[in-house]
Amino acid sequence: MLSIIKSVALHGLDGYLVSIQVDVSPGLPSFEIVGLPDTSVKEAKERVKTAIKNSEEEFLSRRIIVNLSPANIKKEGSNFDLAIAIGILVANGNICTSNLELILKDTIFIGELSLDGRIEQVKGVLPICIEAKNLGIKRIILPKGNAKEASIIDNIEIIPVSYLNEVKDFLNNKIDIQNIINQKSHSYPDLLYPFDFSDVKGQENVKRALEIAAAGGHNCLLIGSPGSGKTMLAKCLPSILPDLTFDESLEVTKIHSISGLLNEDNPLILTRPFRSPHHTITETSLIGGGRIPKPGEISLAHYGVLFLDELTEFTKSTLEVLRGPIEDKKVTISRVNSSITYPCNFMFIASMNPCPCGYFGSKEKKCSCKEEQIKKYINKISGPLLDRIDIHIEVDGIKYDKLGNPTPSETSAEIRKRVNIARNLQLDRYKKYHIFSNSELTPSLINKYCKLSQECNLILESAFSHLGLSARAYSRILKVARTIADLDDSSDIKVSHLAEAIQYRSLDRKYWKR
Repeated sequence: MLSIIKSVALHGLDGYLVSIQVDVSPGLPSFEIVGLPDTSVKEAKERVKTAIKNSEEEFLSRRIIVNLSPANIKKEGSNFDLAIAIGILVANGNICTSNLELILKDTIFIGELSLDGRIEQVKGVLPICIEAKNLGIKRIILPKGNAKEASIIDNIEIIPVSYLNEVKDFLNNKIDIQNIINQKSHSYPDLLYPFDFSDVKGQENVKRALEIAAAGGHNCLLIGSPGSGKTMLAKCLPSILPDLTFDESLEVTKIHSISGLLNEDNPLILTRPFRSPHHTITETSLIGGGRIPKPGEISLAHYGVLFLDELTEFTKSTLEVLRGPIEDKKVTISRVNSSITYPCNFMFIASMNPCPCGYFGSKEKKCSCKEEQIKKYINKISGPLLDRIDIHIEVDGIKYDKLGNPTPSETSAEIRKRVNIARNLQLDRYKKYHIFSNSELTPSLINKYCKLSQECNLILESAFSHLGLSARAYSRILKVARTIADLDDSSDIKVSHLAEAIQYRSLDRKYWKR
């Protein structure tokens, strides 16, 4: 007898329907899975066989062929275990009701089987549910551990199950399983951040630069001597990042879902990611990849922050792979069997010392490095990578009188209010273009929303020639100026806004002398 069960597989962040065709017929006992299965799918034979036996069902010694269609796409993972088991039970006649065909037509099955028949949770349920909804599927039967994650998506029945027997009895109309009610919620939690800008003494110019970076989603480089507070300032950044929109939150959650990084109790990510990998990270771990391509740190930082502390300690080849993703906001990973594109629209925040000893350009301590050493050290950061960083800011050492000053600094909550106001202006301005911040402006949108007065044009022209700016730097100055104007609640870019944006592009001339 032939049975057809539906499931969904993932290709990157996108899903596609898989028809699981099971044929059980008399003949020499065998169990074959075809349709380009990988090793984990082939191993489903033993998991399914044992789970059926341990679920008080007889596993008949017959010829079983399972075809995963479309057969020209590689199938991976253990998501198909439940669907294969149900297909065998239907083909054997263990599941048989008058409306079974109608139920199976509108239902997909997702889940990994344990040998005792328990249904274990799997990765990537959220993008699977989104694809199922797009395909017009009415019902999803999946592991109980994935139920809250799946309930983010509305207008689809979520049937949570724990054991194979439950699914069999549910399809045979012997038991009723309560559908999980949609839990789509977008109330922002009151989080206590470990680092707050009120804890940072002085450094008002750096706080201002980071406020601009947060408001417009701009990249930022902090450069200064050891102990000046670069790392702490960067770690305070999450406390002022703007709230995620629901669309942003959903996309971030999808990436973390396929990486298996979601919290079972709070599956919808409502805060912007902050990823800070160690400098020993490999290129593959940073941008994504592997035999089966998976998201890397840059994709896990999507709509959040990728912070690289001690930037010059990263290998040059590792840093250079960031050039394309920073510009394109996406990364394509190509392998022999497939090519997968992951989004990576992140804020790139980096900190570094200006020389091996750390005191080149310092007002407090004399640098002990030779000119050749400084040049070799600083040139670990290439010109093209530096050109992609919108804001360059120098972090000076703090005087004792500021450290001992009892006057409290401005809190992150106060800064975040201004950041949210500026970001909401951008969301409203660009809503028909499907972008969320000034950092995403295309050349045509820059021409439309970053218009300059004659006086501003003369200032920018002078800066362009004196600083030797590139065309990329020109457009990034305009984007930063647009953000500064938004923080000032100004519809036009004024001279003060443009001048502040230009000063954030002049620091590399001091250290790199380009």
